[in-house]
Amino acid sequence: MKQDLIVILDLGSTQNTVIAREIRDLGVYSEIHPHDITVEELKGFDNVKGIVLNGGENRMVDGQAVEVRQELYELGYPMISIDYPQSKCEKQFDRLPSRDEWKKFIFEDCKAEANWNMKNFIEDQLELIRQQVGDKKVLLALSGGVDSSVVAAMLIKAIGQQLVCVHVNHGLMRKNESESVVKVFRDELHANLIYVDASERFLGKLENVADPEQKRKIIGSEFIRVFEEEARKLEGIDFLGQGTIYPDIIESGTKTAKMVKSHHNVGGLPEDLKFELVEPLKQLFKDEVRACGVELGLPHDMVYRQPFPGPGLGVRCLGAITRERLEAVRESDAILREEFAKAGLDKKVWQYFTVVPDFKSVGMKNHARVFEYMVIIRAINTIDAMTASIEKVDWEVLERITNRILAEVEHVNRVCYDMSPKPPATIEFE
Repeated sequence: MKQDLIVILDLGSTQNTVIAREIRDLGVYSEIHPHDITVEELKGFDNVKGIVLNGGENRMVDGQAVEVRQELYELGYPMISIDYPQSKCEKQFDRLPSRDEWKKFIFEDCKAEANWNMKNFIEDQLELIRQQVGDKKVLLALSGGVDSSVVAAMLIKAIGQQLVCVHVNHGLMRKNESESVVKVFRDELHANLIYVDASERFLGKLENVADPEQKRKIIGSEFIRVFEEEARKLEGIDFLGQGTIYPDIIESGTKTAKMVKSHHNVGGLPEDLKFELVEPLKQLFKDEVRACGVELGLPHDMVYRQPFPGPGLGVRCLGAITRERLEAVRESDAILREEFAKAGLDKKVWQYFTVVPDFKSVGMKNHARVFEYMVIIRAINTIDAMTASIEKVDWEVLERITNRILAEVEHVNRVCYDMSPKPPATIEFE
């Protein structure tokens, strides 16, 4: 890594990502690491310029107080502490430092340079990918989402035809999504793309499975199985490319923070995984991934397309997945996206989608009582996917969407709008 680095040690804070973003916004690279990092591990990083000891409310792990290793104080790095009373740092804060205080610490105390930018990051990653992969081949799950598209572009630039892209239709895609992926990547970008229709296989594995964590793990594990099968048909496949990003890792839990939810890129991988992982985006926040895509020359529409979770509509068809509710999610989502585009909201709202819960409500159709599902609309704005606010959609737009869903989507008699920010809610329901 050519960029200077500020290391943030997590001693139980919920503000680690806020600090990481604050430092990166000043043009200096930052990473979050566990509180018990060793001297050897710390010395293994290139260009460490300073350390932030970030305490907080989760200071106990397994009944023991969270503390840094005492020998870290002897390394000579400039250090500050935040909300960590037992710190031995000369500079201690009981609150987050101001922007000016950050600037003083980073540029005056640490003597760091503002050399964190996408051009430098990409150059570093291209070099690291080539070193890791050598003359071998990489198998990449290409969903067509932002993360996998940016990874694909980076890998193509790094290793060219050594990349084999696989698009798996797991039956949980949005309407016409697989067709669009094939058109863009195979026909327009001329990628080495293999299309696999495994929808029946995935839906069979998910039958009667209601627990969201179990669903995620089944989908993640089955993805790997499909890739392994495809790899057997090819020669020299030793690596698996993944679009893991920083929020995926953070939300999957740390030593001093409980898991919010597992991610298919982090949790649920089978123990007999035969591929070494290539994850060039794993230290980027979502907006940084988009900036990376722009720098790599990807089309604007692809870089700024709607975020879509790896488990797809599987986490938007709540509870045990049924084909009836899955189709309701798919059709209502298509209506929502179409109407948001007509209203210009597709360029204003960061993410919007529909959800269908696994319970019904009473209603009236054709002068008769019906017992059918509801559709929940969610529309949020965010910068880094760690916090999110609710979009205040015009009433006329919501009414038009509601009328269309009720008229065009089968087995639905109610439409609701989710008003919950993140936190306390997460962006996805599962």
